[in-house]
Amino acid sequence: MGVTPIHAIAPEHATHHGTPRCSACSLRAICMPPELTADEFARLDALICTTRPIRRGEALYRTGDTFQSIYAVRAGSFKTVVMHRDGREHVTGFQIAGDPLGLDGICAGKQNCDAIALEDSVVCIIPFAQLEAICREMKPLQHHIYQLMSGEIVRESRQMLLLGTMTAEQRVATFLLNLSKRFKARGFSSAEFHLRMTREEIGCFLGMKLETVSRMFSKFQREQLVQANGKMVRIVDPEGLAQV
Repeated sequence: MGVTPIHAIAPEHATHHGTPRCSACSLRAICMPPELTADEFARLDALICTTRPIRRGEALYRTGDTFQSIYAVRAGSFKTVVMHRDGREHVTGFQIAGDPLGLDGICAGKQNCDAIALEDSVVCIIPFAQLEAICREMKPLQHHIYQLMSGEIVRESRQMLLLGTMTAEQRVATFLLNLSKRFKARGFSSAEFHLRMTREEIGCFLGMKLETVSRMFSKFQREQLVQANGKMVRIVDPEGLAQV
């Protein structure tokens, strides 16, 4: 039975997929400020009362959808995409478990991109109006939201630097090292991981052609920096990759 994409779905219309509890979630150190008390976590548990499963290839939201909620990736992964006028796709980011989605909608009250699941995924739905209200009383949470917004600004600045100044070799190396760091922060292996995105999607993100991305992976493999077997990647020499 298929799951329909979310198009500005109000929380009461969301699909229940178990009862998410921030207080018991293994990703809470990524999603939430560590200094929250047990009582404050209980209030969050009451706020974030729904999750939503999204099938691979389906949209969590589309460009122009009315902004109502922000989301936290509970399981799986997503890509955010902006479509050019000529129909070409530009990937603006990849989100894995613990990452926020939808923050760009705060600016104009509408979503600024498409968020597409790279695999069967689950998100926690956080109604923004209720989050704003609770942030007025929970300053650590308010500060954490500011940090998330600032983090998005920093990420976009780094992406502009990557696209504007780095060689193809440096872009792919930076991409792999960034993913490695993010997986490590979530308790996963930093040396070996499965790439849910295609080489073409990596190219769309890095401003490169598919052939160039494939050539860089082959080059790193010859130099014994990386081993790639399909979508499974193992970083053999992280220091060597960092020197690139």
